[in-house]
Amino acid sequence: MKTKMNRRSFVSGVALGASGILGGALSKAMAANAKDSSVQGPVANTTSGKIRGVVQENKVNAFRGIPYGAPTGGANRFMPPVKPESWTGIKETVEWGPEAPQGPHTEIPEVAATIPKTLTISEDCLHLNVWTNGLDARSKRPVMVWLHGGGFTSGNGSYSMYDGANMARKHDVVNVTVNHRLNSFGFLYLADVGGEKYANASNAGILDVVAALEWVRDNIANFGGDPNNVTIFGQSGGAGKVSTLLAMPSAKGLFHRAIIQSGSNVKGVPRADATKTAQTLMNNLGVKTVDELQSIPMQQLITATLSTRGLRLAPVVDGKTLPGDPFDPTAPALSAEIPLLIGSVEFEVNFFPTTKLDPIDDAELHAAVKQATHADDAKVDQLIAVYRKGRPKASDIDLSEIIASDGFRTPVITEGERKSEQTAPVYMYYFTWKSPVRDGKLKAFHTLEIPFALENVDEAKSMTGLGPDRYPLQEKMSGAWAAFARTGNPNHRGLPKWPAFKTDQRATMIFDNQCEVLNDPHGEERLALTALRTAAPA
Repeated sequence: MKTKMNRRSFVSGVALGASGILGGALSKAMAANAKDSSVQGPVANTTSGKIRGVVQENKVNAFRGIPYGAPTGGANRFMPPVKPESWTGIKETVEWGPEAPQGPHTEIPEVAATIPKTLTISEDCLHLNVWTNGLDARSKRPVMVWLHGGGFTSGNGSYSMYDGANMARKHDVVNVTVNHRLNSFGFLYLADVGGEKYANASNAGILDVVAALEWVRDNIANFGGDPNNVTIFGQSGGAGKVSTLLAMPSAKGLFHRAIIQSGSNVKGVPRADATKTAQTLMNNLGVKTVDELQSIPMQQLITATLSTRGLRLAPVVDGKTLPGDPFDPTAPALSAEIPLLIGSVEFEVNFFPTTKLDPIDDAELHAAVKQATHADDAKVDQLIAVYRKGRPKASDIDLSEIIASDGFRTPVITEGERKSEQTAPVYMYYFTWKSPVRDGKLKAFHTLEIPFALENVDEAKSMTGLGPDRYPLQEKMSGAWAAFARTGNPNHRGLPKWPAFKTDQRATMIFDNQCEVLNDPHGEERLALTALRTAAPA
């Protein structure tokens, strides 16, 4: 069953109609696709058969909708991925593959404008996309595998702000984006309720990503990429997936560098909580066995998942695929040699539809901070005073948004701190460039750094606006991401020297119109917020 849906919700599950979708970036992407020449498109070999892509106007070879796994419906639902069946002849890979089963897209309009309108939804969703300058295996280009956002519940790898053509063209890397199973289709833990048949029904969605990385290992040389130089990177939910992969034995050796943007996964879901989630969903559906659950129609399972409260659908610490909490109490020893680039944006929470964006007074600021921290009135006032001291030009609404965003940022910093205790270097960043869109109210909102890091500000005008100041920052950020993928070090001539992060200095690259390295930026605020959270009752 395939149903056309515009869909992506973020981890908060908060809905906002995308009725005001801005069309500039999407129209450009669709026009470019229409001008692709697929008649004499490039042909590449894969382990399953030959595929044909397109040559885009910028001369980049693009392959869309490449199957890396078999359909996940029927007997394959909830189970680990299996390889796709081989084919004869040449498979056309010029259209986006279906996105994983999920509900209707609910992004804010600025982000929703980067979602293709023609996507279908299907359990045949294990597809990936590749962009490359050439197919010569001797090229050995760095490979960058992007994992999309949307928590572990929604999203796809086809957004125009994720498009890999510009990174391939300008920085001579091979870019890959991945679709994989989500929500109850990908993260329903059934090993303790389904008996022997379902003993391996755990973390299917993240095992899909492992399968995609195995596909990269086995095939990417035929696309001019180096299977021994693979970077995994992602934002928000994608950052959580990267965090998880760093702790998964099955992923070891499949990637060599990692980038975590505005997200984390310090602790996984305990088995007991995951089992309770499965039982709750089954009760809501009125099924008694996992066999019955496996045969429920796709749309009915989607509806039940969206309507059942309290489900924890995320990577489970099952003792096998994920042996322990990814970054608790320390960074995973399994990936101690993997360099990490990690950071966040200043106004993370301005992405969420419920965030207040209009001016507030002192009383409203106090109430907002009290709600965010659950601290008493005196401690709230003390915390606000620290932030006012460090940001004397910030308005009340600025402070409210930044304090809430710093709560979001805390686990990102925790992962960076714990990783810095290991062998490989860590590079920390903080993105503070403010978007002019929506009268400037969104500022440096969650997701805004993506088009800068992926060389896609013109593909995401709905997010970045039209100002010329976008281009120098894009040059600096995408150059840093590409340099890190190539060498494990993000330094390049366009940036001031960027030292590795250590907890004694806490060197952090500030990405803005003026890029600079600061040691422990707003450190007094960080310490005050940490002390407040540490003192808070459990």
